[in-house]
Amino acid sequence: MSDTNFVNDARVMSKGQVTIPKNVREALGINTGDRVTFIVEDGNVRVVNSAVYALMRLQEQMKGEALKAGFQSEEDIAEWITKSRREDNA
Repeated sequence: MSDTNFVNDARVMSKGQVTIPKNVREALGINTGDRVTFIVEDGNVRVVNSAVYALMRLQEQMKGEALKAGFQSEEDIAEWITKSRREDNA
């Protein structure tokens, strides 16, 4: 996703539809068929790529869980994954 800041506007059509401007789609990494999420906070609306937003939410929810499970490093997690795959394939 681009770190470029800019302002753009679009017209709301009679059915409430809005075309997301090309430079906004590019900045958000949105392509044809992708979904967007509208986040309304204090009278402001943010439009975000739904896939990116879902991953961010999952990361927030999982924060600290690795330490609770006893993982101290990325190597610990990699070893656990390798061990789990071996068990699944046994």
